Amino acid sequence: MKKRIGVIFGGRSGEHEISIRSAKTVVEQIDRSKFDVIPIAIAKDGRWLSPFDSAALLPDSVREAIPDDTLAYGDARLVLSGDPGIKGLLQTDREMGTVPIDVAFPVLHGTFGEDGTIQGLFEMADIPYVGCGVLGSSCGMDKVAMKVLFKAAGLPICKYTWFTRKEWETDAGAVRDKILGSLRYPVFVKPANLGSSVGVSRADDDDSLDNAVNLAAKYDRKIVVEEAL
Repeated sequence: MKKRIGVIFGGRSGEHEISIRSAKTVVEQIDRSKFDVIPIAIAKDGRWLSPFDSAALLPDSVREAIPDDTLAYGDARLVLSGDPGIKGLLQTDREMGTVPIDVAFPVLHGTFGEDGTIQGLFEMADIPYVGCGVLGSSCGMDKVAMKVLFKAAGLPICKYTWFTRKEWETDAGAVRDKILGSLRYPVFVKPANLGSSVGVSRADDDDSLDNAVNLAAKYDRKIVVEEAL
């Protein structure tokens, strides 16, 4: 009997579209002789979509790999079951039964996906899942926490500093002095909790630094500035 894999994609982060591309690759490359795929998308506003609506976000060629019975849920929305007696199920909020899955395969990018939050939800719902656990995911997503751990482990890391969006909004001059007190141009500015190079900029002077920080601050409340290597 085939295992049913719930491929979870989309999400609330700035990498929503990139996650959809990742889901496309997973569905295309998965061994269909062993696995049935249940597409489960999360909208940008945080809504969990039905398999039917989730599949609509994928190319036609990819949707052909999805069993027809999983697309019969129309526009019903989904929620994770926290009942340990209902192992690996996503329940609809309508009287349409359940969508059973054997394992969750999250291909979410960035916050609310790679940062331990969705992993914690799987743990609470007793659903097996692919990838790192809660602690590894959260430490790996937050670049400041990651650097602290790397340094404590004796690993070489580049020079960096960090600050919050609130600090920048309150006194940009003081933050700029902090950056240039420990780093020299050029520097790279990035959101602390994002990937795929989204919100990352190179700054070569004060004007480009301001622009880079303002861009990164659109994606995260914590901003990292690193020396160029």
